[in-house]
Amino acid sequence: MKYRSRIFLVSCAVAMLLHGKTLQRKEPTPHWSFQPIARPALPPTKNATWKRNAIDAFILANLEVSGLTPSTEADKTLLIRRLKFDLLGLPPTPEEVDAFIKDAAPDAYEKLVDQYLASPHFGERWARHWLDVVRFAESDGFEMNQARPNAWPFRDYVIRSFNDDKPYDRFVREQIAGDVFQADAATAFLVGGPFDKVKSPDPVLTQQQRADELHDMVSTTAATFLGLTVGCARCHDHKFDPISMKDYYGIKAMFAGVQHGERAFPTNTEESRVHQLEALKKERASLAVLLAATEPFADPKATAKRRPPVNARMNTERFKPVLAKFVRFTVLATNGGEPCLDELEIFSAGAKSSNVALGGVATSSGNFPSHPIHKLEHINNGRFGNSQSWISNQAGKGWIQIELKEPATIDRIVWGRDREGKFNDRVAVRYQIEIALEAGQWQSVAGSNDRAGFGEPDPMTPPGETEAEREAWKRNAARQAELTRQIAALERPAMAYLGRFTNPEATHLLNRGDATQKLQAIPPAALASFAPKLQLATNASDHDRRKALAEWITDPANPLTARVIVNRLWHYHFGTGIVATPSDFGKNGGTPSHPELLDWLASELVERKWSLKQIHRLIVTSATYRQSSAANPNALAKDAQGRLLWRYPPRRLEAEALRDSILFVSGKLETSMGGPGFDLFEPNGNYVKVYTSKKEFGPAEFRRMIYQSKPRMHVDNTFGAFDCPDSGQIAPKRTSSTTPLQSLNLLNSPFLLQQAKFLAERIEKNAGNDTTQQVRWAFRLAFQREPTANESAAALILVREHGLSALCRALFNANEFLFVF
Repeated sequence: MKYRSRIFLVSCAVAMLLHGKTLQRKEPTPHWSFQPIARPALPPTKNATWKRNAIDAFILANLEVSGLTPSTEADKTLLIRRLKFDLLGLPPTPEEVDAFIKDAAPDAYEKLVDQYLASPHFGERWARHWLDVVRFAESDGFEMNQARPNAWPFRDYVIRSFNDDKPYDRFVREQIAGDVFQADAATAFLVGGPFDKVKSPDPVLTQQQRADELHDMVSTTAATFLGLTVGCARCHDHKFDPISMKDYYGIKAMFAGVQHGERAFPTNTEESRVHQLEALKKERASLAVLLAATEPFADPKATAKRRPPVNARMNTERFKPVLAKFVRFTVLATNGGEPCLDELEIFSAGAKSSNVALGGVATSSGNFPSHPIHKLEHINNGRFGNSQSWISNQAGKGWIQIELKEPATIDRIVWGRDREGKFNDRVAVRYQIEIALEAGQWQSVAGSNDRAGFGEPDPMTPPGETEAEREAWKRNAARQAELTRQIAALERPAMAYLGRFTNPEATHLLNRGDATQKLQAIPPAALASFAPKLQLATNASDHDRRKALAEWITDPANPLTARVIVNRLWHYHFGTGIVATPSDFGKNGGTPSHPELLDWLASELVERKWSLKQIHRLIVTSATYRQSSAANPNALAKDAQGRLLWRYPPRRLEAEALRDSILFVSGKLETSMGGPGFDLFEPNGNYVKVYTSKKEFGPAEFRRMIYQSKPRMHVDNTFGAFDCPDSGQIAPKRTSSTTPLQSLNLLNSPFLLQQAKFLAERIEKNAGNDTTQQVRWAFRLAFQREPTANESAAALILVREHGLSALCRALFNANEFLFVF
């Protein structure tokens, strides 16, 4: 039978060919998210009174089909608490609740929505969501995991953008090509991921590291803006979506000119910085002349320890004026590791002394292998600190030499390991300094032979005939060291971790993703299966590549960009997106619960000129959002996950909102915005950074958690337990666990014990010694309501037996404090 069937099919095909026809296979319908966005009509519903805006029509239509009815509206206390947490990430004050309850105007709720959308705290709340999505952190990751102290401008950029309601299409373009669109801080998005600073002379390892860096940019960009797992096509064509390896490497070529690193970042304070720097240098020069005149001369032949021991920050070598063309500093031993110098200053003799090392030619015995901050050219570039230093390639020894631009009479050399005073390792403890007028004719002028041993007491008596003069000399010396530190910090140009842009390297298809197995060259291009089509020439500049990609992503013809962002907004408002996989809209992702609503919101966003605040307002003013969160047994039986939204889904606060709320309720929240963040970990200068959570907290740590200098791969001991992502990879949605450790942290951690005490003090200040009033105030501040009779009775017993702080700890641990209903 099978044989006959095949003959029949072949016969039919031949017959059709003879009649001028061919067999054609019908093309399958494209996946729903790959189809163009078409604005759907509002569906009809039986209930005409419940709806407040178009969103409700789509929700109600699905509920009616499923035999469900929406819940009643939440009471005003729950509604204001829900809204403020959702838009600002903070609880309402008792006064806010009272005012909202008393406001009988029909638009009272809408006025509250507009007030919160206009608050500067809105950007702080929603920036945290975005930073999760784009895997932003302020450390490098990998084994060193050193901090990126100047990565914070990107965080501030995101906050400002959301507060200003920057059109989303521009927001996208700026993060990919902000240097083109006058938004420099935005390009930190590209290099916001991990970066392996430990380099190697092995070319295979170097190629693989670079391939991994670009892979992070490709994967994050596609997941963030398109909701696609393009990274899956690195080694083979995508198994589910129409994304080929060629597509992957085409996108990779778009980023081929992007490198991790810092870039000059202009600020509004540049003029004042210059004036301050001039004043500090003038003061230091005066002090240097004053102090140098009293310091003992170095004696390379002496054996007595007559000069102070070397220190990591700054050391002066004073000698009789001598004509020199070459200066060599030879390190014979260090206090550990390869020797490091952040600057070798060589000063001319006379009243108009200047650093003649600037502009000289530096050579060395060998340099630390290819490192972004330790370079030979740093030894005489006029900039100080570990990030502007030279390191030898030999353990405990090495030499550095500077050939001056022209012979000069010199009488002083100043050197240090780190003028900023952050590092104390790799210090030259045995050394020799030589000068020469002709190459090879070395003459020793200073060394460690007449200095006290490293770490030993200073044998030098401060100069001066009286005690007052000697004390003045010590003050001047201390001031000079402090001025050097301040100048070092100010002389660094305003830099931020925004990425560096270079001529794009050639991009090749890699066999199985192996960086050493290059196949054909690939030009920069967008995804071939998605409109509009885009391919550039292989010689296109870095700027042109990223600008073209940014414009392709935000082209209205692109079916994904608008869908993905409105789904993200929905996800954060309701706990689950219309598509439950916010960064995967491909065939392996979730199926939309309300596909017509998703397309309506996407088209509405574009129609409203990409205004995210207008979409926020539509969502939170809908009857869907304003529903009670109370359970309904009948609805739970039909829709246990609540995807049809027959009620508002209750949710636990995430770590940041929880910590901010504790500080807000205790009265200690510091609301200053922007700038460098605070650290929740103990400081240390280890080469491999160690992250130990702090146990003591002060005003510096009382800012909102969005301003924490967030490291990669580490979360703090207290709030890390609340599913805080570690920024090791993108986190488009967080888990919401319930563990014993969470309760223990909220009862016994140093931070909570401190804040409970502060809350008790705040309550006592408002309620006095009346225990009943204290309990009432505690409930009003924590839960925004009065206590019930049973709650009041139990709380009074707790306060009388264990103190008011014990009640505050219990309230911080209550579900009513932790959850939004």
